[in-house]
Amino acid sequence: MSWKWRYEKSNGTILEAAEHPTEEFPTQADAESWLGESWRQLVADGVDQVTLIEGDRVVYGPMSLHAAE
Repeated sequence: MSWKWRYEKSNGTILEAAEHPTEEFPTQADAESWLGESWRQLVADGVDQVTLIEGDRVVYGPMSLHAAE
């Protein structure tokens, strides 16, 4: 199975993959490491939250990319 991130607005609207990275990762750790390095750019590109997907199964999320207020 591969792991990937689904990008969303804060209201749950799924953002089109064509506008954001569509990388797939061999492990959950690889996916999470990439997000740790890339979340600031995702926010700058208009992503509010992400959901981690393994194959067609939601692993967790949505998880906000914004600081808690």
